[in-house]
Order: sequence, then structure tokens, then C-alpha cells
Amino acid sequence: MNFSVPKNIHTRAPYLEKVQPFIGQNIIKVLTGQRRVGKSYLLFQIIQWIKENDNAAAIVYINKEDLAFSFIKTATDLNEYILSKKAKSGRTYVFIDEVQDIENFGDALRSLLLQNDLDLYCTGSNANLLSGDIAGHLSGRYIAIEVYSLSYPEFLAFHNLTEEAESLDKYLKYGGLPYLIHLELKDEIVFEYLKNIYQSIVYRDIINRYAIRNVNFLEQLVLFLAAHTGSIFSAKKISDFLKSQRIKMAPNQVQNYIQHLVNAFLIHKVGRYDLVGKRMFEIGEKYYFENLGIRNGLWGYRLEDRGKIMENLVYNHLVFKGYKVQVGMLGRKEVDFIAEKKGEKIYVQVALSLNDPATIEREFGNLKQIEDNYPKKVVTMEGFSGNSVTGIAVQSLRNFLTS
Repeated sequence: MNFSVPKNIHTRAPYLEKVQPFIGQNIIKVLTGQRRVGKSYLLFQIIQWIKENDNAAAIVYINKEDLAFSFIKTATDLNEYILSKKAKSGRTYVFIDEVQDIENFGDALRSLLLQNDLDLYCTGSNANLLSGDIAGHLSGRYIAIEVYSLSYPEFLAFHNLTEEAESLDKYLKYGGLPYLIHLELKDEIVFEYLKNIYQSIVYRDIINRYAIRNVNFLEQLVLFLAAHTGSIFSAKKISDFLKSQRIKMAPNQVQNYIQHLVNAFLIHKVGRYDLVGKRMFEIGEKYYFENLGIRNGLWGYRLEDRGKIMENLVYNHLVFKGYKVQVGMLGRKEVDFIAEKKGEKIYVQVALSLNDPATIEREFGNLKQIEDNYPKKVVTMEGFSGNSVTGIAVQSLRNFLTS
């Protein structure tokens, strides 16, 4: 089948840079992430880069969302098709979009790795794409790169916007799904599109995949997490609350449903770390949405939620920048985020404003109690250009997202 790269692709350099060292290597490159975050277009960018650097490159592209490839149902189908399309000489670059829709795809990938003249790339919309037995069989033979919605600088570049308060408000409200560049940024248009994306994720990646029976509970659970974004909850507390709303579900089932939402990349589950005892808490996590536009489309973009939305955005930006993020606990006191990368840490508190002395004392006081010398900062909506507080800097949200 003939394949050509779409024109006018917006480059997402951070991801391309992650993949480039492995291009041409006999190792599977796996791009995972929520539906519609741009995984397919990242494949196109990689194909474009390969064509520019290898004039003789043979490309095989399979898109499981395209009916033209509906005949590829099993690992055997996939293996036979790729081998039939492989170039007689030189390297063949193979791209498989939404590989999880192929039964036992791991068996085919393991077999195809035996062909030293194949270079394999695939995408998937489930966090368990390469887990369990498959990961064991492919141990050391693949790298996984999670793809996120557009960062704030990417959002500005995609939409050709200047960095100003109005642009940030659009980003906070509508989120960073790449396709929004084709839509007029109006509530009735964007939120209708985002609700349809949400339905696609829920039905294709959760309800159908896990044979969910209680669809109403699943949707009520998502609304609950949207209403309480950034709050600490255990499965039992969520179960008890929903029971008070006459929605019954046992805590273990709540936990299962939450894990399905995490596996579909709809939400992120963030554990709590005891800064004194140096251990993870076994229960009680925070939940953040991968895409704030979807969250706002479901729950509404409400004035009283701006603090929650801002905190969610700070978390998203930290993971986009490659940090492993946890919530810090000092007894009953909380540090919003401990972010760690390459053995280095930063501590981040998030405050909508710092106009209230009690808020200042809480946000800075918690950070002051941490007895190490890693950087500490308070991120706030309006920022502050004066002195730090005992070495703890204040940074505006706009500056934090763009610096």
C-alpha cells in the first residue's frame, strides 16, 4: 500500500530527540499515551526524518484505525504482512499505529526482532501495552516513550499565539490536544469535540477492553475525579462518598475502575511520599487529568476550580519535562510535588495567590521544614518579582511553564 507523510506537520522536537538515538537500532520504539495526543503524527515526524537521512529507506506503515488494514487481526497476520513488504536489500522501517488492536501482537514483535534488517516502531493507547509476559519476552529489546498533550510552549507555537495572560487562559480552559488547531477556540466547538474524544477513550479503551458492565458508575467516577482534582483520596473514601450519593460500588471495584482510567491515560494517579520516614504511603493518592480540556468539558471551567486546574497543569508540565512526581508529606502537612530526574530533585508548592498571610505561612512554612538543599519554589498565578523567602523562590505560572 502506498503511503506518504502528511504535509505541514508541526514538529514536536522533545519527542523526536528522545527517539533519534535508537533509530536504526534493533530495538522496538514504543510511543504510548492517551488517544489523540499526537502519537500518529510523531510517527510521521520519525518517517520524515528517516527519509531525509536515508534516501533508500523502505517504509511499511500500518494504521489499525484504518479499515484498509482490518485484515491484520492476529500476530500471524501482522508477521506475514510485514515480511511480505520487507525490502530485498537494505533496512525496512516498520510503523504500527495502535498495535494493541492486534491479537497477541507481542508474539509478532518478538519474532520480527529476529530480522536484523527491520527497524520497528509502534504506538498504543494503553499503559499495559508492553507489560507482564510480553515485557518479559521483550526485556531489554524495547524503549517506551509516553506522549502527552501539548505543553504550554507547544500550544503557543501550534496556535501561533503570543505568550500573554489570555493565551494561558485558553490553554487552561481547552488543554493541549493537537487537533484543536483545526477548530475555532470557542467553548461550544471545543468542548463538543473534547466530549467526543472522551467518549471514544471510555468506550474503546475501557468499556470494550475490560468488558465493563457498570458504565454509569464509571462515568460518575470520572465526574467525581473531575470535581475533586488534586484531592487526596483512597478507593474506600471514594466508595463511601459515592455510596452517600446512592451509587454503590465496593472499594476493590473502585480501585479496578480507577486503574482502567489510568491505563487509558485519561488520569494520572500520584502517590504520597513520607519525607520523614522515607517511604511511600500504601493508601491515599491524588488524581490529575492528562488533558485539562477534557476535564473542563465534562465538569465545566469554573472560577472556584482555578486552584485545582492550576495544580493539575503544574503536575502535567513536570511530567512532560521528564520528572517522576510524587506528593510529599511532612506529618499532616503537604508539599504539593516532589519532582525527581537524574538523581536531582525540586520541591514545588502551588498557590493561586499569595495575598493572604496564612497562605504565605502555609506554602513557605512547609517547604522550610524540608531538611535538604534541593531547590524549592512556590508557583503562583500572579508571581512576584521581589526577594525570595529564605531562599525559596516565587515563580509565576507563565514563567514556570515557559522557562
